[in-house]
Amino acid sequence: MSQQRGFDTSIPVLTEVFVDRPEPQQGPLVQDDTNAHLEACAIDSWTEPEWNLLERRLSERILQQLQGRVDFVLEQRLRDSMEEVLQSALASLTGEIRQGLQQTIEKIVVRAVSQELAHLQALKK
Repeated sequence: MSQQRGFDTSIPVLTEVFVDRPEPQQGPLVQDDTNAHLEACAIDSWTEPEWNLLERRLSERILQQLQGRVDFVLEQRLRDSMEEVLQSALASLTGEIRQGLQQTIEKIVVRAVSQELAHLQALKK
């Protein structure tokens, strides 16, 4: 994959999408001859609408393949980002709850001690 600055290396470049595809089960010479023959026929006989149709179909196929990979990468990044955000929010919320609980307990203890002292002083009289 390309390691250029500013590019996400987890997203394949266009050539990698097609290079990674398995070759048909024909021998290399037969496949090369077939491809050369098809290419020669297309160049010689295809009309403008046929070329436009080929272009549209190729574009659609490439977009579908790339969209699947982009969806996977986006989902993974979103998961990672959400995990970080949720962990941070959970840590913050836990701290706030702990602090609030500590303040509440302190108030209860101060009030209970104050009431008990008042009760003991009333008994003393």
